[in-house]
Amino acid sequence: MVTTKGNTREGEPCCDCSCPCEGIIDIIGKKWTLCVLAQLGNNGTMRFNRLADKLQGISAKTLADVLKDLNKAGLIKREAFAEIPPRVEYCLTREGRELTLLVAPLMDWADRKIGLMQVENRPSILPNPRR
Repeated sequence: MVTTKGNTREGEPCCDCSCPCEGIIDIIGKKWTLCVLAQLGNNGTMRFNRLADKLQGISAKTLADVLKDLNKAGLIKREAFAEIPPRVEYCLTREGRELTLLVAPLMDWADRKIGLMQVENRPSILPNPRR
């Protein structure tokens, strides 16, 4: 059963407006994507295991999927070297660097917001002055 709200079906856009950010939001909206971009932006060229070490809690499959999506979108470059053992390095492309610079203020804001929420939700250790 498909439910509707007004003239649109649930899950469909409310209008036929095209948004230039739609495709990029689909990519950067995934859980680990901004973290991977930030690591590559802060550390430069990195190998898979170094990225995995920096991103505590990410699975190898998820990291591989994120790197594949970012490479396909042209935001990172994957360079494989013909060596034994195989070596693969990842770095930001020009577009990836531009995007990282643009989303950095958003990440800073989110970091401050999370910090504020943690402080607000933390039980106070100060005595209640009304007692």
